[in-house]
Amino acid sequence: MLKNIVKNLEPSSTLKINEISRQLEENGEKIYKFGFGQSPFQIPTSIVNELKNNAHQNKYLPMQGLIDLRKSVAKYTSAKKDYNYSPENIIIGPGSKELMFLLHVIFDGEIILPAPSWVSYAPQATIARNKIKTIQTKRENNWFPTGSEIEEIILKDKKKNYLLFLNSPNNPSGQICGNLEEIGEIAKKYNLIILSDEIYSELSFIDNYKSISNFCPEKTIISTGLSKWCGAGGWRLGYFIIPESLKIIKDTLNVLASETFSAVSAPIQYAAIQAYDGDHKRYINLSKEILKAVGNYVYENLRSNNVLINKPQGGFYLMPEFISAKFNSSSEMCNNILKATGVALLPGSDFGFNKKRMLARLSFTDFDGNFFMKEYEKNKNLNNEVIKKLAPKIVDGVDKLKKWSASI
Repeated sequence: MLKNIVKNLEPSSTLKINEISRQLEENGEKIYKFGFGQSPFQIPTSIVNELKNNAHQNKYLPMQGLIDLRKSVAKYTSAKKDYNYSPENIIIGPGSKELMFLLHVIFDGEIILPAPSWVSYAPQATIARNKIKTIQTKRENNWFPTGSEIEEIILKDKKKNYLLFLNSPNNPSGQICGNLEEIGEIAKKYNLIILSDEIYSELSFIDNYKSISNFCPEKTIISTGLSKWCGAGGWRLGYFIIPESLKIIKDTLNVLASETFSAVSAPIQYAAIQAYDGDHKRYINLSKEILKAVGNYVYENLRSNNVLINKPQGGFYLMPEFISAKFNSSSEMCNNILKATGVALLPGSDFGFNKKRMLARLSFTDFDGNFFMKEYEKNKNLNNEVIKKLAPKIVDGVDKLKKWSASI
């Protein structure tokens, strides 16, 4: 009844851990939700009001997206990237995840995935019957591939087309790619297209965030949306920005869009105009400052001789490695941690690492972001005492993890 290609697929591990955590809580257990990555902050009020004002919009919109929204996105992105994008370069989708899947479907070539990579890249490639080349990255390179590692794959067959998925700031590592120019030069030299997943770019803790599109715009598809910086994951609105040089990809994606999701919800698209036309700098800056402080707290209090960890540079993840842990797999380790401490993590193997490496993804979002933001606006203080008061589950969960790591 089922095709062989889907028989061994399992539900997305990020959604699965959220369900497991919810069920354990319903059973009366205290769970620290460090496994699921969702913004802790509420959607800005002005954007919510626009959704209310447009709830009556019931017509199908153009499959490429509402023209006024695409104009807003193009203007917003052009100013940030110092590159002239037009509304015709934009495709609006029901979350960037759907657009990525359609890209896998149409792409004729091999997929290059750094390990670690977001959990859905590889399953989507598998469903689309694309071959995957994985690069096992190193901590000292911020968990990103080097130009030579990418080139080594391409040189094995230069005639093929290649699609590199690059996610910076990165899920799961929380790191930012520091060798973009080098990677851009490789893309210019060979048949390499880059999907730049920039869903966390507004939450960079480093000033002057750079995209690979700053170095190689003609070979870069930018993917982003509302879910992370705007706290609107449940609204399911994402988009691709595709340069004129890759117009054939945009046109073909439009064809597939017409046969799959047709168009994104009309009220959501009208409301999203406010997300890009409105001034949300204060909201974004407050979000970044809080996340940076909480992430640094986790980093400073969890790292030890037993736990290797890089300081977070953006988004809301860290990737600790429990080097003293002795388990058959990182999945077994995470199950042990959940049973022993109530802390829910995702194993490194879900992100492409060898299962023998005791790596895990930790999301530091288990706190009331709305309350935290209001208190921070009043007191302008983000010291450890404030974090203990406003993010108690983060503090308690980290303490339990630290004790667990010292005991193994």
